[in-house]
Amino acid sequence: MQLIEFLAPHFQFVSDPTAWVALLTLVVLEIVLGIDNLIFISILTNKLPEAQRARARRLGISAALIMRLVLLATISIIVQLTTPVFTALGHGFSWRDLILIAGGLFLVWKATKEIHHTVDPDDHKDSMMGETLQISLAGAIFQILLLDLVFSIDSIITAVGMTDEIAIMYIAVIVAVSVMMLAAGPLADFIAKNPSIVMLALGFLLMIGMTLIADGMGYHVPKGYIYAAMGFSALVEGLNMLARRRKKAKSGDRH
Repeated sequence: MQLIEFLAPHFQFVSDPTAWVALLTLVVLEIVLGIDNLIFISILTNKLPEAQRARARRLGISAALIMRLVLLATISIIVQLTTPVFTALGHGFSWRDLILIAGGLFLVWKATKEIHHTVDPDDHKDSMMGETLQISLAGAIFQILLLDLVFSIDSIITAVGMTDEIAIMYIAVIVAVSVMMLAAGPLADFIAKNPSIVMLALGFLLMIGMTLIADGMGYHVPKGYIYAAMGFSALVEGLNMLARRRKKAKSGDRH
C-alpha cells in the first residue's frame, strides 16, 4: 500500500490525453535518437568473436538502460549541464556542449580508423578496436557505455523540454531501449552479411560525430536533415544491393 501511495502522484498523467501524446512522441523520439547508438553497437560487436557478439549486445544495452535510468534519477543535475561554464569564440560552453564535442570527436576518430581499416585491411594496427580490444568483451561494453553516455545526456535534456512528468521519461526510455535490444541482433547480422553496408554505416557515424561537434560549438543542425540524408543513402544502397543480386542471379542462370 505504501508503494502504491508513493507511485500514485507520478502516474496522475494517465487521465490526461496530452500526456499520452507526449509519451508517444517521446518514445518515437528516443527510438529515432537510438538509431545512431544502435549502428555503433552493431559495428562494434561485429568486431568480437561470433560466440560473444549476442552477449556483448545484451550486456551493453542492458548496462546502457541502467545508466539512463540512473541519469534520470539525477535529472536536476543533468538540466544544470546546459548552464555555460566559460565563453570562447563568442559562444558560452556548457558541460553538455563539452560532452557532445568529446563524444563527436570519439565517433569521428572511431569511424575514420575503421574506414581506413576497411580500405586497407592489411593494416591491423589501425583497426577500430585495436588488436587487444578486438577480442575483449569488456572493452566493447565499455565503449558502448561511453558513447551511450553522450547520447543519453542529450536525449534526457530533449525529454525535459517536452514534458515535466518523470514517469513519462522513464517509460519512454525503457520502451526505446527495449526496441534497441530487439533490433540490435537483426541489424548486426544484416551489417555482417552485407559488407557494403558497413561503409555506409561508418559514413553515418562520421556524419553524426560531426553533427555532435557542431552542436557542441553552438551550430545546431536539425535532426530531420541528418535522418533524411541517412534514409536517402540507405535507399540508394538498397537499390544497389537489389541490382547486384539480380545480376548475380542472371549470371547463375547462364552457367
